[in-house]
Amino acid sequence: MIQTTGFLGAAVVVVLCAVGADSALAQTTGCSLRPAVSTQRQTLNCEPGLSITIERGASYQFTDRNRDGRVDAIVLNSRAALVDVDSSHIRGGFEVITPQAIAAVRGTRWAVDAQRGKTSVLVLRGRVAVNKISTGQGVTLGQGQGVDVDRGHSSLHITNWGQPRINALMGRLGQ
Repeated sequence: MIQTTGFLGAAVVVVLCAVGADSALAQTTGCSLRPAVSTQRQTLNCEPGLSITIERGASYQFTDRNRDGRVDAIVLNSRAALVDVDSSHIRGGFEVITPQAIAAVRGTRWAVDAQRGKTSVLVLRGRVAVNKISTGQGVTLGQGQGVDVDRGHSSLHITNWGQPRINALMGRLGQ
């Protein structure tokens, strides 16, 4: 289970780069922009073993929670991000924090879509722990599984996403 008490506030305090990061700002976080091949998304290579594709127009911030000079989380307020983490290179895992949920892994590939009042998480490889911020309830997703997290007090339900839903989200991320 992921501890959420005080975490979101701490994450925002240690923000390393903000929305619309350009190459110079991205590089201060250890991330560099891959040459753009699309106006719909941008891909950042953060250190060996960490790649993040962000849908254009997304509102996000990178964070370094433990202040070791390495990006270890992204606060995603809107739109979608695809995160690929290689646990043999990234120690301590990586988290995506949205207004509704925290999705954390040690090494995997997953997508997070933060929309108005709802966050959707899809696991493409590995396992992802997802905690609902409003209740602290958590679930662990495996490959092909997803969960929709709202702001209310409803329970989390793991589902196997259908191919049309997977294709729609992954298409937005150029996959």
